[in-house]
Amino acid sequence: MTPPIVPRWVVRHPLWPLIVLHVLLAVQVPVYTTLGMDGPPGNPVAATAAFALALCLGLRHSLAASRGERPAGWPWTLVALAVLANVPLWWLGSNWQAFTAFALASIVMLLRGRLMLFAAITQLLHNPVKEVIAMLRDDAHTIPQALLLGAYALFSLILYAGTLVGGARLVRLLNELEATRTELAATAVGDERIRVSRDLHDLLGQSLSAISLKGDLALRLLAKGTVAARAEIESLTGVARDALRDVRAITRDQHTVSLRTEIDGAAALLGAAGVDTRLDVADVPSLSESAQSALAWAIREGTTNLLRHSEAGSCTITLSRQRGRIRLEIVNDGVRSAPGLGNGSGLAGVAERAEAASGSSEAGVHDGRFRLSVEVPEEVA
Repeated sequence: MTPPIVPRWVVRHPLWPLIVLHVLLAVQVPVYTTLGMDGPPGNPVAATAAFALALCLGLRHSLAASRGERPAGWPWTLVALAVLANVPLWWLGSNWQAFTAFALASIVMLLRGRLMLFAAITQLLHNPVKEVIAMLRDDAHTIPQALLLGAYALFSLILYAGTLVGGARLVRLLNELEATRTELAATAVGDERIRVSRDLHDLLGQSLSAISLKGDLALRLLAKGTVAARAEIESLTGVARDALRDVRAITRDQHTVSLRTEIDGAAALLGAAGVDTRLDVADVPSLSESAQSALAWAIREGTTNLLRHSEAGSCTITLSRQRGRIRLEIVNDGVRSAPGLGNGSGLAGVAERAEAASGSSEAGVHDGRFRLSVEVPEEVA
C-alpha cells in the first residue's frame, strides 16, 4: 500500500509543526544572546522574556493567517513585534536577527498591497544593510566579504520568513483539504442514498405490480381450477424471489439490467394484465452499458406507470435508430392521471439515467395517450 504524501497525523493536527517551527526559530535569540555568538553577550533574562513575547506575537499572527483571518488589534501587535525585532539589533547585532524573520513574516501575512511591499522590503534590507555598513566601517572585512556576508544574512532572512509564511499557508491548505474531504464524503453518501432510493423505486415498482397482478389472477383462477391457479402462484413466488435478489444486488451496486430481458418481461407482464401489446423492437442493438441501462430502466418504469396510473387496453413499445441515436417510445391509452415528474418520481430517475448516458427523455399525455420517449447515442459496447 502506497503511503500518503502527507502523514495523517499532520492533517489531523496541522498546527503542531507550525508551533514547533516558531519555537525552533525564536529560541535562537536567547541562546545566541547568552553565548554572544554573533555579537556582544546580552542579558539572558531579558532575552528569554523577549523570546516569549516575540513567540506569542508571531504565533498569534501565523495562527490567524492559517485560518485566512487577521487577529483583532493586529496593527498594534504588528508594530510591537516590529519594534521588538528591530530596535535591539543596534545593540545586540545579529544575535537578535531571528526575530526579524517573525516581523517580516507577519508583515507579509497581515498587510496588503503596496503597504505590504514597502514594509517587507524595508524589513528585509534593514539588518543586512546595517551589518554591511558596520563591517565596512570597522575595516574588519573587504567590500566583497562584507557584501557576501550581507547577502547571506539577506538569504537567511528570506528563508526563515518564507518558512513561517509557507507553514501558515500549508496549515490553511490542509484545513481546506480536510473540509473538502468531509464535504466530498457527505456528497458521496447523499449520492448513494439517491441511487439506492431511485433503483429501489424503479425495481420494486414493477415487481410489486407484478406480484399484485398475479395474486389477483390466481384468486380468480381458484374458482375455475387449481392447476392454473397453482401455476400463477408459482410464478408469483418466482417474481418475489427475483425482487429479493435484485434488492440485495442494488445495496451492493451490482444490479444490472438487460434491455432484451426488460422488453420480454414487459411484454409478458402486460399480456398477463390483459393489455394488447405491440412490440417493434426486432433489431435490439448492442449498446454501451450506460445506454442499455437507461433504456432498460425506462421500459421498466414505463410498464410500472402503465399498470399503476392507467386502465390501458393497448400499448406500443418501439425501439428505432434515428441519425446515430437510439430512440425508445412507450405509448399507452387509458390514462387516468399523468405521472408526476417531480423529485422522487420514477420518471425523474429515467431522466437522470438518460442524462448520464448523454441522452434525453420526454414524458407527457396527448389525446388521452401517455407517451414516454428516451433517446441515447448509438455507442456500441
